[in-house]
Amino acid sequence: MPSAVSSQSSVKLENPVLDETDQPTKTEEDRQLSLFHQVSEWLQHEKVRRQARKARRAEAASHAAECVQESAERSSEEHHRSSESTFSLDKLEKILLQYAGASSVDGLAPMQAVKKVTRRRPKGLRRGSASESDYTDVEAQVPSVEAFLDNSKTLAYTGGAGEETADSSSSSKRSKGREAWVTFKTEILRLAHTLQLRGWRKVSMENACDMEVIRLSGAMTNAIYVVGPPKNLPPPKTQSGSASVVPRKPPPKLLLRIYGPQVDHLIDREKELQILRRLGRKNIGPRVLGTFKNGRFEEYFEARPLTAKELRIPETAKQIAKRMRELHEGIELLEEEREGGPMVFKNWDKWVDRCEQVTTWLDNQLDSPQNLAKAATEPWRRRGYVCGVPWAVFRKAVENYRAWLLASCGGFSEIKKQLVFAHNDTQYGNLLRMEPATQSPLLLPANEHKQLVVIDFEYSSANTPGFEFANHFTEWCYNYHDEERPWACNSRLYPVPEEQYRFVSTYLTHRPNVGNASPQGTPAMRGRNAAAITPLNLDDGPEPNCQQSQVEKSNEEALDAEIKYLMHQTRLWRVMNSAQWTAWGIVQAKIPGMEEGIAEMAAASRNASPEKNDEHASEQGAKTPTVDADVDEDEEFDYLAYSQDRALFFWSDLLALNLVNTDDLPAPMVEHIRARAVDY
Repeated sequence: MPSAVSSQSSVKLENPVLDETDQPTKTEEDRQLSLFHQVSEWLQHEKVRRQARKARRAEAASHAAECVQESAERSSEEHHRSSESTFSLDKLEKILLQYAGASSVDGLAPMQAVKKVTRRRPKGLRRGSASESDYTDVEAQVPSVEAFLDNSKTLAYTGGAGEETADSSSSSKRSKGREAWVTFKTEILRLAHTLQLRGWRKVSMENACDMEVIRLSGAMTNAIYVVGPPKNLPPPKTQSGSASVVPRKPPPKLLLRIYGPQVDHLIDREKELQILRRLGRKNIGPRVLGTFKNGRFEEYFEARPLTAKELRIPETAKQIAKRMRELHEGIELLEEEREGGPMVFKNWDKWVDRCEQVTTWLDNQLDSPQNLAKAATEPWRRRGYVCGVPWAVFRKAVENYRAWLLASCGGFSEIKKQLVFAHNDTQYGNLLRMEPATQSPLLLPANEHKQLVVIDFEYSSANTPGFEFANHFTEWCYNYHDEERPWACNSRLYPVPEEQYRFVSTYLTHRPNVGNASPQGTPAMRGRNAAAITPLNLDDGPEPNCQQSQVEKSNEEALDAEIKYLMHQTRLWRVMNSAQWTAWGIVQAKIPGMEEGIAEMAAASRNASPEKNDEHASEQGAKTPTVDADVDEDEEFDYLAYSQDRALFFWSDLLALNLVNTDDLPAPMVEHIRARAVDY
């Protein structure tokens, strides 16, 4: 459940809105009753004035015989407007009177009803609007600012607690780190003020050091922080200038996302924000509250991410399957998304040139005479080719497999029919478990799966259900919090056929309550023109009980066939999933001297082939940001090790599908693959 967010307007009121347990003073009660009387008196006076005006116009129109037709038309028009106005006044009166009780005075509601009006949230108003003002329009523009937030000195997971008294005996390094965090928190608060994030203006810049900023683990592409307000906000000032006895309500916590240095190669941020707005209209995932050049603020959920082990718990797996079905059915693809085909193909095409730059340089380094001497201090040199083979061999294998996949699935046009809006990155860190209160509706058996919240839609777009399943099942094999090998794939943890069957069955039989859900089955079924379930007909055939039994058997057989079909599709698309994430890791890699080496290769290539477009080559080089020297490399995820391990999964599947011969691959790699192969 989203964190509680104040619905207070940016207008400063003389008196705070009262809670249900508060008792208003006599002065407050008199003031509110007086206001109520004034509104009612104005309403009655306005109705009398409009009726008199209507009568005078009707009388004037009746005496203008020479302009009968014109007057009649004008009278009709005026009558229409007057009727609309009178209707509006009647509606206002009805709103006022609906709160009147048996103890009302002169048709006015008692004090309790007035209090209810002040607490009432306007219908359709969303919790936690993106600025100090309440937005009633869910399509309101997300505020943005041209600012860059530097987090290069605050990549540690600790250090962002509220400011404490400095220890005089602390080292200069700790002191420097504390100063970096204070600067970071000050800039966060300055951004929150500029973006007018709701409630955060009550936190003054002098209190920035008392904020709590905690970096979360598990984010692979971005640095993620939870930003909390100071624990003890100074109380507001009264009209007399003294401190109020009523404490301030703290602003809501924020989720701060700062984009990684290599994401320009991976993610189209503008398209991502468009997708998040579409999800927001369906109340799926967290809302974006404000953006800046290299990140954004999001709604914060009081929840915890799942763990790697929880993915394999049967009940949790079923809940994930239901949530997946709701996403696929709840968000309709745009026409251009469906026509563009699977996003996995687009990702590969977008990343492949950068992959070629990186792996070509890496392969050259491995083949150089200096490699052995440097291998002692650079582990990646000891592991061999990132893709298991030279880059050219790997790229050719992906191209051949992709052509085979298209043919196996009936061609590009048939694949487009099966596309759904997929998350494409359902690893355990992107699945949050809400921890509802004792009386929460989320505790009802029918709603338990809604305790799961899906976040991080950076890679979301059109893909097939088979690809989505393959991506999720492969994530069962990873523990990104492993202290020694967070990049490693433990293929023994891949779900066995029985687990896959249960997951897909839950997905297919779940009927989400969404506007565009089809009662006829999944997009995969519609795309294949699957046979419809036979309706029950009591007018012919065998006895009803027997016929019902036959129908149920037919339905079970149809469901079983669809489950096995999607499991087969999962097997086919798993290869492309591995190829994509292999490329993803290569694009993310940061190796000392790599950027300079790639630039030298590009210069040598231009000199050897002057006909190449120099401007294009320079633009490609400019897109590669340099690595910040202050980043602690010990905390960096080993993307090259991840890519190499994922490439072995790729080759294992190609061997199992007989799309490559063992003689075409290095013998040691084939032995390693066979020891960890997943044949299902």
